[in-house]
Amino acid sequence: MQDNYLGTIIDFASPAGESALLAPDSVQWRVYKNPIALGIGGIAAVLLEFAEPRIRSGVWDHSTYKVDPIGRSRRTGLVAMLACYGPASVAKEVIGKVNRLHGPVKGKTPAGESYRALDPVLLDWVAATASYGFLMAYDRFVHPLGDADKDRFMRDGDAIGREFGARHSPASVAGFMEMMAVLEPRFEAHPIIFEFLDIIQSGRAAPGTPRFLHRAIARASVSLLPDTLRGRLDLGPKYDLTRADRLMLRAAGKLADRFASRTSAPCQASLRLGLPADFLYRSQAEQRRLLERRSDILATA
Repeated sequence: MQDNYLGTIIDFASPAGESALLAPDSVQWRVYKNPIALGIGGIAAVLLEFAEPRIRSGVWDHSTYKVDPIGRSRRTGLVAMLACYGPASVAKEVIGKVNRLHGPVKGKTPAGESYRALDPVLLDWVAATASYGFLMAYDRFVHPLGDADKDRFMRDGDAIGREFGARHSPASVAGFMEMMAVLEPRFEAHPIIFEFLDIIQSGRAAPGTPRFLHRAIARASVSLLPDTLRGRLDLGPKYDLTRADRLMLRAAGKLADRFASRTSAPCQASLRLGLPADFLYRSQAEQRRLLERRSDILATA
């Protein structure tokens, strides 16, 4: 799988043997391969970010989100996949370019509060929301994860977060909740949040997909937010996830978790590391055997 982003050719299949920022047995490699989890979790992360006035203003006023929300989301998704599966050198190069683009971004919220994109507090929150969103979406709509795997996911996310400038990543789900509790008094409902959800529900992201599925994904994203936060953001019963939504999304999530496309980033990254293309779609016991065999081969090479 190749793409071009910020002038860098992204090839998940090469150079052969180059490690990613995270190991192939990480929980991230298991979670990021699922497009349903990434779609739902990514929207939930944006909702958590837009609850914070400084982040909301920075994104809405200084990016292409207003005029090209779909293109902006796809580019963000590509960077997320690169951060997880890409060769570490390329991931660091592209993330560095993204950080430099964000460097000049600063301004004032409508209430007159100053912000800058590289504020460490805001960077910490953005990185944490992405981890929380992807993790909880996979847990709810694909496969339930144990507490140890959840905390490992949050803890390992620090390796990615630091590349984006985050300094303090929560090391557990409980740590994320503590971080949110500190920021929550600042959170507020805003028309931009509803405009963003309208864009998601409109189906513009994937015109070939039925609109009812887009509406279900939007409601699923809202369902990942704690009840107190939903109340603060005025995301009322209109956004409640129905039983039909839940059944449909779980079926789609489980199906996606078994579908290995050889040209996808997870499969290409596995091949780069000398593993079968469908490595991530095999049982965890078989994955461990393959990794042990790979370690033995590398040790004797």
